[in-house]
Amino acid sequence: MKGLVCKICGYVALDGKTDICPLCHMKNCFEEKEGAYKMPDFVAEKGESEKKHIPAITVVEKCGLIPGTGCVDVHVKVGEILHPALPEHHILKIVFYHDNKYIASAALTENVNPAAVVHLKGGTKGKISIIETCNIHGNWYNEVLL
Repeated sequence: MKGLVCKICGYVALDGKTDICPLCHMKNCFEEKEGAYKMPDFVAEKGESEKKHIPAITVVEKCGLIPGTGCVDVHVKVGEILHPALPEHHILKIVFYHDNKYIASAALTENVNPAAVVHLKGGTKGKISIIETCNIHGNWYNEVLL
């Protein structure tokens, strides 16, 4: 999928805003790139690479972290088959978007399981998109509606 990508950190601007990168805070650093991220193909049979890279998203609507607020947790695990966490092959980051706007990110190393959680305010509705970055296979996208 074509997209706007930061030349410094690799952040993908789903909302098209390219004045300042929300991850590395650099100005004028975006370029349009063919193959900026891979979309899941839900029609075709998924191969092993897709099963290890497409972000698996789980929405937990009953949260115990801040009781009584109606908050929502978005859990992301990289891959239906858990992605490796090895020095030579691991996930670098997981970026969270709400209605295509950046909301959070997790920077990972080979010592961390490829997963992250974001805690949203109660009543949040819309589309949650995730782009994860593998150090070998690039950016992979998935989304879910709240």
